[in-house]
Amino acid sequence: MKITEKPFSRFLIVWIGQLISKVGAGISAFALGIFLFQRIGTTSAYSFLLLCAVLPSILLAPIGGVFADRMDRKLMMLIADLGAAFCVLFILIMIVISPDSYWPIYVGITLCSISTAFHSPAYKASISDILDEASYAKASGLIQLAEASRYLIAPMIAGLLMTKLSVSWVLGIDFFTFLFAALCVLAIRTVTATKPISQTTNDFKMELKAGVDYVRYNLAIRQLLLFTIIVTFLTGVLQVLFVPIVLTYTDVSTLGKVQSFSACGMIFSSLFIGLLSKTSQQYKVLSWSLAFTGLFYMLIGTASTTFIFTVMAFAFFLTLPFVNTSLEVLFRQNITSDMQGRVWSLISFISQIGLIMALAITGILADFVFNPLLTDTGLLADSVGRFMGTGANRGSSLLVVICGAMLILYTARIRLQNAAKTKPLINTQNC
Repeated sequence: MKITEKPFSRFLIVWIGQLISKVGAGISAFALGIFLFQRIGTTSAYSFLLLCAVLPSILLAPIGGVFADRMDRKLMMLIADLGAAFCVLFILIMIVISPDSYWPIYVGITLCSISTAFHSPAYKASISDILDEASYAKASGLIQLAEASRYLIAPMIAGLLMTKLSVSWVLGIDFFTFLFAALCVLAIRTVTATKPISQTTNDFKMELKAGVDYVRYNLAIRQLLLFTIIVTFLTGVLQVLFVPIVLTYTDVSTLGKVQSFSACGMIFSSLFIGLLSKTSQQYKVLSWSLAFTGLFYMLIGTASTTFIFTVMAFAFFLTLPFVNTSLEVLFRQNITSDMQGRVWSLISFISQIGLIMALAITGILADFVFNPLLTDTGLLADSVGRFMGTGANRGSSLLVVICGAMLILYTARIRLQNAAKTKPLINTQNC
């Protein structure tokens, strides 16, 4: 009997292409964010850019997942990579032709996000086509490394490039990284099998409804989802305010280094969790790690120098993976094995509501509410301003402090209600 092998080298070809494109996308996202913030000067302009980059991929992810099970996945990846490349090219051309028009940037980023909604599920699902089961874990680690590169490597490279090159040159680099990724997919497409295409539309609808009902009638999952939405909202606020706050202390090059060093905290704690973490006692891990996350969140807002901000941001990202891991374990312990796929897709979709809300309103709150309060003549200049300071984006820092305090208070409320055993906010009966 002939044995069909699936060499790991085929996966590495695709992975290298995706790694390069992830770094390129991270570089262009950083550059465009800085470009808009420096040209327009408002946090809301920057937060709207983040919203355009995130919202379409979240909303269309379930549709992309269906197509990934019904189409040639590598063809889907190829089309999505080429689509993203030409979206970047569109932004580049429009910046050259009309440098004072900003709407093409938002349109181009939105279209790139749509490409991501179809590329991501196809990429993840295609692993089973490219690899044998024994190689899944190794591939998963490399995929996470590629995802992390967008936050670890890209900001530092982008910060250096922005001091030497214009945003047009940076976008040109990103364009070629997407083309390279497409060529890598094309190189292995003809030598790997694709999962048979499903034609059972009615079955899909019934299974989706079963997943919705499972979430709807499971109290523990609903409580965990509410908790996750709150956490993603509060951390999403920091995602919006990170760049504007740091740029009040320092320049673009240093900003890239601050972002990269801060993200290293996630790598260290993720490695620790992967090597030493245990499944038991996840509720205690969640409550304590969330309390420390809230504390470091507050301290980020009180920072008055780049060094202090960087140290507190590193500590924040060091504790955040413990929160995410604990939530994932608690979710899994409340989902039966036959419902994992459907329920997890819904959890991933619903939990991003908090992030969408944060991206939608944080810039507006910062520009029109909090920053005016802490100008030199602001309403809180003689009270809170004595401790927080006054000036550009100090109101944004106050908003970060408030979000950190809310995180701590919500954690305390959970601990008290669960200790009292009366209407616990997180049902730990099955945990």
